[in-house]
Amino acid sequence: MFSGSIPALVTPFRDGAFDASAFARFVKWQIDEGSSALVPCGTTGESPTLGFGEHYQVIDACLEAAEGRVPVIAGCGSNDTATAIRHMRHAEAAGAAAALIVAPYYNRPTQEGIIAHYQALADASDLPIVVYNVPGRTVTDIQPETLVRLADIPSIVAIKDASGDLGRVTQHRLGAGTDFCQLSGNDDLWLAHAVLGGVGCISVTANVAPRLCADFAAACAADDWDHAQAMHERLFSLHRAMFSDASPGPAKYALTRIHDWFPGDVRSPILPASAKAREVVDTALAAAGLAAAGVK
Repeated sequence: MFSGSIPALVTPFRDGAFDASAFARFVKWQIDEGSSALVPCGTTGESPTLGFGEHYQVIDACLEAAEGRVPVIAGCGSNDTATAIRHMRHAEAAGAAAALIVAPYYNRPTQEGIIAHYQALADASDLPIVVYNVPGRTVTDIQPETLVRLADIPSIVAIKDASGDLGRVTQHRLGAGTDFCQLSGNDDLWLAHAVLGGVGCISVTANVAPRLCADFAAACAADDWDHAQAMHERLFSLHRAMFSDASPGPAKYALTRIHDWFPGDVRSPILPASAKAREVVDTALAAAGLAAAGVK
């Protein structure tokens, strides 16, 4: 259902408020540069800091700016099942193609609790669901056997896997079938994930280098592994630089280096990228050829 380079969009803030104008411009640039779908209101979009009204404003703004050119996978996850249902119902009514649903964080539900959470969402909305497993942030880990059971729910169509365990790609293929959509949640593992059967990545780096990430995804899809490896190595420092400080601070700093119209503000408890992180990002941009290209 989904494939290629899919940026987990940062949310631009200016003077403490959502900058809708910058976001619309950013979304259109992402599409023009080859991104195959868009994810507003994910973790990279600082969704924990968005109130209900802002959350829905960002989803609506993304859909409006995208103009149907690419699918919009709206971030709708919560550790409260009722809140996730509320988010999904808005996203469905607004016209999103799917909902990205992170495993419930902090609560630490059992595997049966995870299944019950996703089943309740599927029962409450017809919107397709992309399961998001990121145990490094949530503590909760969706085990492969659980994912296989979730894949039996008709509206659960994909996984964004940020477990870091590449063996799970094969476990998921063997259990859920080769048609179940597997997306990497780790930019630096994207190449290996693709070799094992993944079809794309919900990416942080694609915020900053959408054309390079789209070209890399195209090489993977064409089984052009020599070109894919070369692109991976070109992007590798940038993948790492995106986490040289708490995300999305480095990504937002990088975007201010690429676009003079992009505001770099973050919301507490995230802080702007430190001097050390900015140096790492600048070096990585140069290594990827972006600084030299003068991308605007």
